[in-house]
Amino acid sequence: MGWWPFGNSQSSAEPSPPTREERQKCWESRDAYFACLDGVGVVKPGTEGKACSNENRVYEKTCAQSWITYFNERRKLAFQQKDMLAQAAAQNAAAKR
Repeated sequence: MGWWPFGNSQSSAEPSPPTREERQKCWESRDAYFACLDGVGVVKPGTEGKACSNENRVYEKTCAQSWITYFNERRKLAFQQKDMLAQAAAQNAAAKR
């Protein structure tokens, strides 16, 4: 017990990193949830109402909240990027005419 914050076994325990199996379950539940969102035409996770509630429940149960935030933000950004690239391609095609 001293001022040194590292190596103290009495300090609050940090959560252990997820195992390979836990990561795999998280990714599978994310993929199932996002597939459901795609099926109902929703881009932003959490705005689908009750349409994908079962998939969302499993997703939130198997993934860490920080991972959920990251995956959801990446999904929104990927759709925005896809839209911007489509607009740029359309502008390029129009400019070549």
